[in-house]
Amino acid sequence: MEFNYDVIVVGAGHAGCEAATAAAKLGAKTCLITMDMNKIAQMSCNPAIGGIAKGQIVREIDALGGHTGEVTDATAIQFRMLNRSKGPAMWSPRAQCDRAKFIWTWREILENTENLSIWQDQVVELLTEKSQTSHVKMPNVTRENAKRHVCGLRTMQGVIFKAPCVIITAGTFLNGLMHIGRTKIPGGRCAELPSLHLSESIAAQGITVGRMKTGTPVRIDGRSVDFSLMQRQDGEANFHKFSYMGEPRQLPQLPCWITYTNEAVHERLRAALPDSPLYNGQIQSIGPRYCPSIETKLVTFSERSEHQLFLEPEGSSTRELYLNGFSSSLPIDAQIEALKLIPAFRNLQIYRPGYAIEYDYFDPTQLRHSLESKIVDGLFMAGQVNGTTGYEEAAGQGLVAGVNAARKIAGQEPFVMRRDESYIGVLIDDLVTKGVDEPYRMFTSRAEYRILLRQDDADARLTERSYEMGLASRERYEHWLRKKQTISEIENFCSTFSVKAALINPGLKALGSEELQRGCKLIDLVMRPQLTLSNLATLIPTLSDKLNSIKDRRDEIIEAAEVRMKYSGYIRREKEIAEKIQRLENIRIKGHFNYEDIKSLSTEARQKLAKIDPETMAQASRIPGVSPSDINVLLVMMNR
Repeated sequence: MEFNYDVIVVGAGHAGCEAATAAAKLGAKTCLITMDMNKIAQMSCNPAIGGIAKGQIVREIDALGGHTGEVTDATAIQFRMLNRSKGPAMWSPRAQCDRAKFIWTWREILENTENLSIWQDQVVELLTEKSQTSHVKMPNVTRENAKRHVCGLRTMQGVIFKAPCVIITAGTFLNGLMHIGRTKIPGGRCAELPSLHLSESIAAQGITVGRMKTGTPVRIDGRSVDFSLMQRQDGEANFHKFSYMGEPRQLPQLPCWITYTNEAVHERLRAALPDSPLYNGQIQSIGPRYCPSIETKLVTFSERSEHQLFLEPEGSSTRELYLNGFSSSLPIDAQIEALKLIPAFRNLQIYRPGYAIEYDYFDPTQLRHSLESKIVDGLFMAGQVNGTTGYEEAAGQGLVAGVNAARKIAGQEPFVMRRDESYIGVLIDDLVTKGVDEPYRMFTSRAEYRILLRQDDADARLTERSYEMGLASRERYEHWLRKKQTISEIENFCSTFSVKAALINPGLKALGSEELQRGCKLIDLVMRPQLTLSNLATLIPTLSDKLNSIKDRRDEIIEAAEVRMKYSGYIRREKEIAEKIQRLENIRIKGHFNYEDIKSLSTEARQKLAKIDPETMAQASRIPGVSPSDINVLLVMMNR
């Protein structure tokens, strides 16, 4: 067996799986190294994929030819489209998954991907050697260590792997330390050893390392729960899913359950706060603002008398349940005793307590948009090691890192995603431009082009581009072209078909829509909020025939066409704004300035621009501390 590869991926979480398959599919000889082959793509916290903005990321991964969406569909045990009461730019798919089946579905994909090998081991050292040239200008980088590039890895078993590109996707394992009350346990996840030494090996290259914290709640034995005292929450049984390809959901669909804490619960938890690692000084690192622990909720929202909890199934053949909303690092007895004060949990039995975990991450401003290090040539990073939270954010980064590692091997230009093109593009641009001071979580509010980045049109935005670079398959590409053609036919039909007022008015009145004064084109009715293609089809036989002629993915295509027509004005306006901003994206400034010498810039701007070394004028404009007047200075200098 030879240990020479083009690309090596360290860590087989969600980022690692997408990175490895993407690199391999683009022709790079790839090896995925994981500490435990039975925990590939483990859902370390909630066994769910998607959610607000996260669901859009998964659809983008799928449109590009990644696998997270299809694995989710194959293992989903409940699906919901969130935010349906709002406009389609806010709709976000989410699915509960069977945790065990999710792992084995991903492993089957990995083991059957050409050019991809798997090795079970722990990486302890990043191997580098001197490069011939270097253009690195970063803090903490000396002349000696600036001229380095990746040449391989050394593992705990003493194996030396050789590769010119390495992708680090180690999740929470780098010097991971778990906290349960005052008890501290080294580990990357419950009952799993941490990854030691690798972080120090990377930091020795001049890469800035920091610490972050996250947490997870108790896992409950469903046999001890009184479900009659809880509110049942069922999923949706319709055509929606994550992948644009593949079959509808196959597994039995299961309910979730809702309950609430109460003042007695809060009193017991408050009594335990002196033993909380978050409040006794034991944990110094920063946790996720948008997924707070139950003790943080008590302190931050002290006026609240109750907090909502969701009890979610871990799988279709297990009694294990996940208590969403009760992440905690309090002592075991405090967690159990507090929960038993909730009526539905009075006979509670748990499989394991909640805990907090601290881990190392690396400053993402030291990365390019390709997710390659600015300091060590050939070193890529993706996932929580870049300061993000969430499986979805990790998977999106992993796919981009895998693509770019393979393209680097092939001598091709980096694959960079724009902010008006994808949530993945927003995510990566935020990381490398602004950095992180807390675990980063994607929200729709982070994207300035939300109407362009809907969950329904990820294939329209990304599939053709992915096919052109060789990632999306021919089958996926043709699948999209057929859908594109059908949507266009529906739009053309609605734009040209004339509706007579006398014939349509009785039906409009019944649907609660204003009657017509004169005839109009069908598209004018489609754009009314009360009307849809489906209810208009009950009034217009020709439209009904047109829609019924769609045999493949009928509901998906009708919804996509309807959204495009209803929001065409907003979409057009947002595209115009994006095109104006794109002019700044086209002004490349990297290497053009010595920012420290430009005294007409503010002091903060000089410092931030020198640190980030932005690729384009648009990226420079997004750096915190760089004002519009600073950008004007640079534009004037570029004109000179």
